[in-house]
Amino acid sequence: MPKPGERGFNELVSLAPTEEQVTSPRVRSRGITRRQALAAAAATGVGVGVVRLLGGSMQEIAGPRTASGSNWVSPLSSESARVMQLLRRTSFGYTPTQLESSLLDGFSKTVDRLIETKPAEPPALASAYTPGGRLPVAQLQQWWIDHMLTTPTPFAERMTLFWHGHFTSDYRKVADETYTYWQNLTWRRMAMTDLRSMLMKVTTDPAMLRYLDLATSTGQSPNENYSRELMELFTMGAGNYTEDDVRESAKALAGWQEPQPDSYATVVIDKANNVTRRLPVYSTQKTGVFNSRRAYKGSVTYLGKTGPLDMQGVLDRILAQTATAQLIANKVAIHFVTARPSASYVKSLADTFRRSKYDMKTLMRAVFTSPEFSADAGYRSLVKSPVEFMVHGARALGVSSLSKLIAGSGSGMGQSLFDPPDVNGWPNNESWISSNTVVERVNFATGALAQVKGSLPSPLDAVHQQLDGVLSPQTASLFNQAADDRARWFIALASPEFQLK
Repeated sequence: MPKPGERGFNELVSLAPTEEQVTSPRVRSRGITRRQALAAAAATGVGVGVVRLLGGSMQEIAGPRTASGSNWVSPLSSESARVMQLLRRTSFGYTPTQLESSLLDGFSKTVDRLIETKPAEPPALASAYTPGGRLPVAQLQQWWIDHMLTTPTPFAERMTLFWHGHFTSDYRKVADETYTYWQNLTWRRMAMTDLRSMLMKVTTDPAMLRYLDLATSTGQSPNENYSRELMELFTMGAGNYTEDDVRESAKALAGWQEPQPDSYATVVIDKANNVTRRLPVYSTQKTGVFNSRRAYKGSVTYLGKTGPLDMQGVLDRILAQTATAQLIANKVAIHFVTARPSASYVKSLADTFRRSKYDMKTLMRAVFTSPEFSADAGYRSLVKSPVEFMVHGARALGVSSLSKLIAGSGSGMGQSLFDPPDVNGWPNNESWISSNTVVERVNFATGALAQVKGSLPSPLDAVHQQLDGVLSPQTASLFNQAADDRARWFIALASPEFQLK
């Protein structure tokens, strides 16, 4: 490894536009505090000024970004850069081996492989079948993160996370980690099927039945929570249905209940006072069950049509609305292409999606092969979610034993798996960056490096493989002046460039 001043590090130069090309306003920021900077600097061996400089620069990405308005230029005319961007946006980053394989395949074959490869099932989590689903959520989080770090099909995990944030539920209200575990298995298996099949699974999913109260709904006393969110957040969007539609579909959806357990077990929940509770036990994954005696027997008027209606009929009428394809296409574009997709782009994707009978493979292929996906203006225009940032960091370092650190660091960055803030799911892109979350990202880089025993991978590889070799003047200068490999890796992971995808 060359030392600073020798050939090698001197070749790390900034790929930045000329001054007149930098048009986006900079966000004024106080950066991270001196105490936080001192802690990070001591742990990584870099100067306090470096840490504070990186922290302040990271906060500047909390705004709309385009390649032409930033302090670097897009390399997407190169197929290798397009492949790396594809992997960053679809696979939580990549290992050197995964990158090399994809570069040999090229962009088109890599798209085909991502879309067509069947998702690898995670290892079974036996503890998820404890009576009443009583296990620490941290155990469930680490189980999923371990799979993200080691799976041969990382795109499947990225899509599982996408649907986890779309068809959202949280472990607190579900209050049964068996149900939460099943839901994660379902989103993975269904992620690249078709929207109609997914909506049927969502509606009868035990965790969702409990989270949005459909399991309590009867024809005589319909609960409107699931009916409303099904239309507003999951499919059509606000403004495309009426309050009467909410009430009428709630009637049509009534009758679904949680599955019956295979047995019950008596569990001590308070040893000091010898308090026990009889809790349900399941041996296999189950879906909700329909109880016709609890269903609505009459006619309803829903989305402009009158007559008897059941769950499948509700979903068919939702899928007949043009707004449904628009909402899904827009959300996919925001997650994978650009924070602010144009109306014409979304319409084109939605038309393709609808014509395919809502086939997710068709939609994702249209997204990845669209000119917009590889456009220079979209380069580094998306902010990695905390999970994407941390898993990518672990992959780049070649460490697969960081699940506990990743699970523990997520809440401080605003993303704790299985615990979204509300039924809207998590925010996206620049919403991930604030003064507090920047501190947590810097802290994670410090913590991850502290767990690497022995030698680190080449920091030059980090720049060229993880950052496309495209650095801002500030990052290039800091990297060239760093004293050792650990400091260089810290600069790479804490740089604004690494927060973007």
